[in-house]
Amino acid sequence: MTTSASVPAGSEDAIARVGTVTDRLVEANQRYAAAFTDPGMDARPVLQVAVVACMDARLDLHAALGLQLGDCHTIRNAGGVVTDDVIRSLTISQRKLGTRSIVLIHHTGCGLESLTEDFRTELELEVGQRPAWAVESFRDVDQDVRQSMQRVRTSPFLQHTDDVRGFVFDVRTGLLREIDPA
Repeated sequence: MTTSASVPAGSEDAIARVGTVTDRLVEANQRYAAAFTDPGMDARPVLQVAVVACMDARLDLHAALGLQLGDCHTIRNAGGVVTDDVIRSLTISQRKLGTRSIVLIHHTGCGLESLTEDFRTELELEVGQRPAWAVESFRDVDQDVRQSMQRVRTSPFLQHTDDVRGFVFDVRTGLLREIDPA
């Protein structure tokens, strides 16, 4: 499988000629900006929905969900975990920008399934400081989605918790499978 970031295999010289990945991104942005016209939108998502998902590069959320620019707020992190910072973003999304629905998307084959909290200990041994954050690894993706739904539904900061739904995205088929919160 190739991607837009593909570079010929085994060719460090090719990478040096192209420049850094960041250089490529900046060049792409210059091409984008040359044809850009202000769509005249504000920050309020048209569909009044916030999507929390894993940062996995295989998830093209807009395409998978049939979304267009301006339709939703998208919050991504490793595992699509509902952390304090995700609650912070969802609170701002709801209270200041009008969202009412929350969609949580985890996926098959997530890297957090192979990590443990020992990762924090490894980091501490390497850098001399223990991270304040939890890894939030898991073994059962369905149960992790249920836990995420529960965290959202019980947050005192969120006003709209009646339309919170969780899904597992299958990275092989592209299909969503809804998770029963019970």
